[in-house]
Amino acid sequence: MPLTALDIYKLLPKTNCGECGFPTCLAFAMQLATKKAAIDACPYASDDAKATLAGAAAPPIRLVAFGPAQRRIELGRETVLFRHEETFYHPPAIAVRLRADRSPEELRPALQRVAALQFERVGQMLRVEAVALEDAGGGAQMFAAAAGEADAAGLALVLCSDDPAVLDAAAGAVAASRPVLYAATAANWEAMAQVARKHGCPLVVRGKDLQELADLTPRLAAAGVNDLLLDSGARGQAATLADLTQIRRLALRKLFRPLGYPALAFVTADDPLTQVVEGTAYICKYAALLVAPMLEPWQALALVTARQNIYTDPQKPIQVEPGIHAVGTPDADSPVLVTTNFSLTYFTVEADTEASRLPAWMVVVNTEGQSVMTAWAADKFNAETIAKTVEASGIADRVRHRRLIIPGGVAAISGKLEELCGWQVMVGPRESAGIPAFLRTQWKQVAAAAS
Repeated sequence: MPLTALDIYKLLPKTNCGECGFPTCLAFAMQLATKKAAIDACPYASDDAKATLAGAAAPPIRLVAFGPAQRRIELGRETVLFRHEETFYHPPAIAVRLRADRSPEELRPALQRVAALQFERVGQMLRVEAVALEDAGGGAQMFAAAAGEADAAGLALVLCSDDPAVLDAAAGAVAASRPVLYAATAANWEAMAQVARKHGCPLVVRGKDLQELADLTPRLAAAGVNDLLLDSGARGQAATLADLTQIRRLALRKLFRPLGYPALAFVTADDPLTQVVEGTAYICKYAALLVAPMLEPWQALALVTARQNIYTDPQKPIQVEPGIHAVGTPDADSPVLVTTNFSLTYFTVEADTEASRLPAWMVVVNTEGQSVMTAWAADKFNAETIAKTVEASGIADRVRHRRLIIPGGVAAISGKLEELCGWQVMVGPRESAGIPAFLRTQWKQVAAAAS
């Protein structure tokens, strides 16, 4: 646990000299505890006190980065066990396992297939970022060539071999893209540390259990390798989840530094659906790197969607820019729909509007990322906010008519909204799935009657 103000006070000289800018050492300790001051402000603090405070201030889980510079992936530095306590910050990377003992002509299609595992969801591009190349006995030259092919495909790399010489050759070929090296064990950690230090690469530490992991990480840190990832050696969902949870608890609740690193997990199930279930469990608790067999697009979509949901800050929903948005190529006679800036709401309404095959304008109200009914209940999607948005957006300059379509769930505000903005307010369907039929019937009828 972090040091309290009283813990810090015990480390201070207790002179109450005021040279730190605070009247007493206790007041200074309180500022240090809340990270509003630095120990260097105390001219009389001992070296031991500075070292203790520096160690306590270090994050409980180290931040480790890997991958090409333009797509650098950061893992670790999480601060809580449960998302509702604060949030999760660094989504786990997903890597697909590929054997390296194949010709470039055979390997390239597989790499292209991995690179194609990307999807757009609620305005964000979700993808499988990495490939885990496995040394299958083809030799150092073949392994290095395979690493070069994967690097050229724009994928982050996890290079897997128990032979330090093979890893040395492959890491040297792609060192600029900072691959992860897998893995240092009790039998080869010194040679692996030398390779990782030589190429500046993160290194996975694999133990037969958590005790062996805790013994190995301090040795590697002493050897100058600090960017470490942990593999407890567990395989299978139950054992892996138990170890991942134990690592996270020890790092956060006990500040147990030997296990204060991001952890990885391997999906080992054979059934495709079970692979998704297993991978999703590891994403939730608490894999920083997920290594899976070759994924079908539907499997990858399920995993990246679960990751997006878990690693979206619950206090900061995904939002789109308020203002005017076009669906298709609308003109001066196109309908105008009103919705909120919660991404899931916006993209659902946009998709259903597009399904009507009728170009339209969307006026998006800033509701701080809340959905229609939530924002209405919180008084952030009301007649006043909609009227102000309509006026400020400039939609009146883009259409000849003066008709707004509001969600059916907020029909009660239609009368007041008409008074405030001077537009005719049409109450749309309660569910956005009804938008295509609404636009093809009621909108067209009203528009025809007005022309």
